[in-house]
Amino acid sequence: MASIPQTPSIEPAATPKGSSRRDLSIATLAIVGIALHVALRAAEIETPIFLESLSPAQLPLIVVLLFGGVPLVIDLASKALEREFGSDLLAGFSIVTAVVLHEYLAGSLVVLMLSGGQALEEFAIRRASSALTALAGRMPAMIHRRVNDTIVDIPLTSVAVGDVLVVFPHEVCPADGIVVDGHGSMDESYLTGEPYRISKAPGTSVLSGAINGESALSVRAERLPADSRYARIMQVMRDAEQRRPRLRRLADKLGAIYTPIAVCLAVLAWIFSGLPERFLAVLVVATPCPLLIAIPVSIIGAISLSARRGIIIKDPGILERLSQCRTAIFDKTGTLTYGEPRLTEILPANNLSDERVLQLIASLERYSKHPLAQAILDAAGERRIALHEAAEVSERPGEGLRGSVDSQIVQVTSRKKLLRQFPASESSLPRVSGGLECIVVIDNEYAGTLRFRDEPRQDGARFIDHLKTKHAFQRVLLVSGDRESEVRYLAERVGISDVYFSQSPEQKLELVRQETQRYPTVFMGDGINDAPALTAASVGVAFGQNSEVTSEAAGAVIFDSSLETVDELLHIGQHMRAIALQSAIGGMVLSIAGMLLAAGGYLSPVQGAICQEIIDVLAITNALRAAVAPHSLTDYQ
Repeated sequence: MASIPQTPSIEPAATPKGSSRRDLSIATLAIVGIALHVALRAAEIETPIFLESLSPAQLPLIVVLLFGGVPLVIDLASKALEREFGSDLLAGFSIVTAVVLHEYLAGSLVVLMLSGGQALEEFAIRRASSALTALAGRMPAMIHRRVNDTIVDIPLTSVAVGDVLVVFPHEVCPADGIVVDGHGSMDESYLTGEPYRISKAPGTSVLSGAINGESALSVRAERLPADSRYARIMQVMRDAEQRRPRLRRLADKLGAIYTPIAVCLAVLAWIFSGLPERFLAVLVVATPCPLLIAIPVSIIGAISLSARRGIIIKDPGILERLSQCRTAIFDKTGTLTYGEPRLTEILPANNLSDERVLQLIASLERYSKHPLAQAILDAAGERRIALHEAAEVSERPGEGLRGSVDSQIVQVTSRKKLLRQFPASESSLPRVSGGLECIVVIDNEYAGTLRFRDEPRQDGARFIDHLKTKHAFQRVLLVSGDRESEVRYLAERVGISDVYFSQSPEQKLELVRQETQRYPTVFMGDGINDAPALTAASVGVAFGQNSEVTSEAAGAVIFDSSLETVDELLHIGQHMRAIALQSAIGGMVLSIAGMLLAAGGYLSPVQGAICQEIIDVLAITNALRAAVAPHSLTDYQ
């Protein structure tokens, strides 16, 4: 029987787990070897052993170069044969050069830089796969099946179509199905993107992955867990992981220019001088530490700065990509809205006052799990309206909420249900508008309409304009699983013209892929239904901590769900990139100057190594500035 995998494991093809472990092992070996070397040097054990120029302090370095340097050089040679030329290729030349020059410490340091950097990068890429683990982890391993009058716990994989499953309060629904017993509500916002609890009664459908409310529900499984809505989202997520965009790293772009220059200078120095030592001296000076170290140091500094501003960077690579993004894609709920519906309008009929309609309906809604009940109660509380006792409260399927308040029969229903009950009342109803509504019936007569909105953030329109004018975004899209009227209402309020509504996770994913093919994209969302799109975008930003799955899929998580904090993240990315470029290009320029001196015979290989160390210190010192906040991290007002 097919089933949802409990611990999905997906490794990107470009970075197999074995490669990551090998790089980590080599980095560890390099650290141990260098530490032993320093310890032996400190102990002044310098007596040569079986070779005239080999001391005990050099033995650990020989081991590092043999068991760490050789595999790395072989890999780099393979890349060169495939015409992949980056900054790490020059590191391979440097390792070989250091061995030839007997500069074993310098060679071991390059091994550490190269293997450590690769291990960290591979870990960051593979880190996003934990989103699938979190997604699967929300599903219970054991579920409750009703057999006659008893409840039996069985594995999720044993569920069959037609089984009656009992979902206890606050549990996750394990399969798509139909409620056969019980009244309550479920939170489907993680799946649908809509910020409301959905009432459930016998005959209503439920989605796998939804979180049950306060009441136990009996659900007849209509699909196997492996065929459920939740499983389809997992499959979409798995597909997004395998096809996530990979933009060229900053170090690779600069290395593609720097490496040929360094090699050409070294070869020309050898040819014109006739001395192979010139070739070696140039390559020693050319060791690309500004690229291999300064850029990662600036990224680490930016991660630290982000954390102090309430932003957790899950994928360090987004800090390089942020300034390249030209398309911003927003989910609706919880990003450009507050994620909480509010009562915005009361349209009473039959000469009733707003207060009287609200008093009657709020008195009844105290006993309801309707998704808009809390908004009604909040509105009554804000107006300080005293609530009365309700009696004979019922919420039968197809009839809505019904009860007696102050000896009047009050019913809360929908427009469609009202017209089925009282067709003649159509002329009394107000025109349909955007947002949500509920209809109030008192003593079997239409008494009023209540309208609700999930209100846009007050600064939403200014922020959309700010993205275009200050951050060079060329397109801004609003993509939501919500209904058309709600999405268009928000789009008009914040000034977005590209609108996509009623979008499933699969449709969101495909849209993000299409946009990313045109320009690098930033996607912002906060629900499980956003996780595939967050993964597929060039940069995924999750709002809040509503879902572990969303947080794992995103490249960055903003805790306080503030648009101003999004602007800070954009500025941190710009700040980091500017400092990384200063450090890398400045280091490259100084290295090229040193290479020219070495090519002219003014620097020996040893002097070249010292010169490169000075350049490294300068580049790294400058890179550390990325951890220091500038005068202002935002220009968004």
